[in-house]
Amino acid sequence: MRVTVGDVIAVGPGKIALLEALDETGSITAAAKSLDMSYRRAWLLIDELNRTLKEPAVATAAGGAKGGGSALTETGRALVGLYRQIEATALQACKPEIRQLMKLLAS
Repeated sequence: MRVTVGDVIAVGPGKIALLEALDETGSITAAAKSLDMSYRRAWLLIDELNRTLKEPAVATAAGGAKGGGSALTETGRALVGLYRQIEATALQACKPEIRQLMKLLAS
């Protein structure tokens, strides 16, 4: 599922996976690495996501002697939870159609 705001994909599977990875690692760098993504790409996705939301999904702390860090905000956690809930509900509602679609795919 993708949610667009104008020409921007505000929320989609890649951004949600990035938020989940960031929540696990506490670091944009580590989250990006875990998804085989560049730090720059991860940072741009998070920045775009934060700009499309009323409140940011990710809070960051600048690096220093002990390094920085990033964490999901309350909004970020709510976003991930809602996205996964919508995904599960849609999967249940569309099971017959998904089975039909799968029969069309080459194995």
